[in-house]
Amino acid sequence: MARAQVTDLVVVLPGITGSRLADADGGAVWDLSGAALLQGLRTFGRSASALRLPKDIGDGDPGDGVVPVGLMPGLHALPGVWHPVDGYTDLLRWLERRFTLSVSDNLLTFPYDWRLSCRYNAQRLKGRIDLELERWRTSAPERREARVVFLCHSMGGLVARHYVERLGGHEITRRLITLGTPHRGSVAALAGLVNGVRLLGPDLDPDLGSFARSLPSLHQLVADHACVTGPDGLAYARDLPGLPGVDAALLADAARFHADLRSAPPRAELHAISGIGQHTATAARYADDRLALLPGTGAAAGDGDGAVPRLAAVPAEAAGGGFPVTGSATPYEQHGSLHNNGGVRDALRNLLGHERPDGPTLPVGGEPARARLGVQVSALLPAGAPYEVTVTAPDDALRLTAELRPADGGRPTARALDDLGGGRYGATFPPPGPGAYRLSVGRTTALSVVADR
Repeated sequence: MARAQVTDLVVVLPGITGSRLADADGGAVWDLSGAALLQGLRTFGRSASALRLPKDIGDGDPGDGVVPVGLMPGLHALPGVWHPVDGYTDLLRWLERRFTLSVSDNLLTFPYDWRLSCRYNAQRLKGRIDLELERWRTSAPERREARVVFLCHSMGGLVARHYVERLGGHEITRRLITLGTPHRGSVAALAGLVNGVRLLGPDLDPDLGSFARSLPSLHQLVADHACVTGPDGLAYARDLPGLPGVDAALLADAARFHADLRSAPPRAELHAISGIGQHTATAARYADDRLALLPGTGAAAGDGDGAVPRLAAVPAEAAGGGFPVTGSATPYEQHGSLHNNGGVRDALRNLLGHERPDGPTLPVGGEPARARLGVQVSALLPAGAPYEVTVTAPDDALRLTAELRPADGGRPTARALDDLGGGRYGATFPPPGPGAYRLSVGRTTALSVVADR
């Protein structure tokens, strides 16, 4: 198959925890994925205090020698900071197969120190783009009018938006594509700050809460809309003094960060791709020093990707028609796998061209129809507990199979889902051994399983 021609510079930005970090001597600081994830989390948990940021860090660099060195290649997770996320290697390989793109040529990756403020990383992005676009434009006559297309997962979209809308990046940007970016923040990020987390028990793993609560970036992911229930209805987190686990100064600064984005003229073409169909918290209730997540009800119960509700996956300005969010795709997918979703890649085939996309961004011609599945599972499972999978679908009498595959490439285990009626399905796996796993859920055919998640 001939590769589609792309003469622009395409820049891929990962989400929070999606960049590998190293110390000044090149030693790995954060580089845990796949089979090494479980043991590595224990090691990281014990050394997290050294990576805590000072309270007055603001938009600065802590000067601790930590540098970003690449994108996370495989499944990675840091409980208390963000949800499990698939690696980016497969996305980069797909882009090179489908388009005239080559890593380190016109397909760039922008790893960044995800502990730090989105403003700080946007300034770094500006410096990188200034150099790389000039290099690309002068490399051949037909590239003189090349512009930049940003492809951003999760928090990477906030970094790119600040560059594009506040630092003059709109002048050279053709298109900004965001995948599950919490443009209006996430209630789950707030819960992580308030509740903290222990990985495998207090005797083995320290609480990572103190590390997470020092991060300007995590505060900038907190929901920028009224989301905490109280006696007077929903309130903004920043309006609730004394909320434990939250740095009030960082939260106030995060509010200014989002306000600056809202006030910026919407001059760049934005395509906000958001996952739907997954039970996603849209609000939370605070009681007994903990924040309990409250998924939506009715149709709103599945209106998100499990981490970012759909209402937050587009800028607040889009609701009034003042923001150019065009051709946005909404596949049924979990947040951590959006960049590897087949429907998203259908959309990217159209969005990476020069011309403004026309028509639907999720063509289905020639590919098997994907079932609209919402998957509920635990992201972190206690040792010895069975693994329960619940699936919702708008269709009854589907034949569905769930496959649990070890991230180290071990033998997968499959279970047929029981039809529980009313579009609900379920299965229970025996307690899996320690390690990281991927779950796929799909329709069972006579010969195979068509994976949807």
